[in-house]
Amino acid sequence: MRVIAGQYRRRTLRSLPGLEIRPTSDRLRETLFNVLCAGNPDALAESAWLDLYAGTGAVGIEALSRGARMVHFVESSKAAAELIAGNLRALGIASGFQIVKVEAGKALRQLEAAKRVADFVFLDPPYAMQEEYAKTLAALGESKLLRERSVVIAEHEKRFDPGEAFGELRRYRKLAQGDAALSFYRRS
Repeated sequence: MRVIAGQYRRRTLRSLPGLEIRPTSDRLRETLFNVLCAGNPDALAESAWLDLYAGTGAVGIEALSRGARMVHFVESSKAAAELIAGNLRALGIASGFQIVKVEAGKALRQLEAAKRVADFVFLDPPYAMQEEYAKTLAALGESKLLRERSVVIAEHEKRFDPGEAFGELRRYRKLAQGDAALSFYRRS
């Protein structure tokens, strides 16, 4: 696993052994960021991110590599949170991030209370926890964490559909690649 582009391009990231963490593949991450940048390499400059169910931190680290101002890595697993911290240290990233070591719903409430706002939210719960998609997307659909033009992206199994609408969020695009898919949401 490696960083695809930007300041930390080609640098490797560590993962945990076993199946507890399923990192977003390099290819799917490249597709995700190609869609978000859509020919504008500076599209992510100074953006704020929430990387929910962050796992290895690969998506948030990719955002930092491409110029994001701030990434909140939300991960309830102690081992995964330590892995994210280790990956950030290995790349020499000392600022522009926060590791939030609680479950996603609680993190959303804490970040909203702190008046944080995100331009991009990426969520990738363990595939076996399908109920987390609806729960988290519904919370985001009612949240003050999102700007008018914020984009929420859910990575999920291709054969699973997380849903079309959650509160004010509406899916506007779905991309499948291999066994995985990305659903893109925006406020209606």
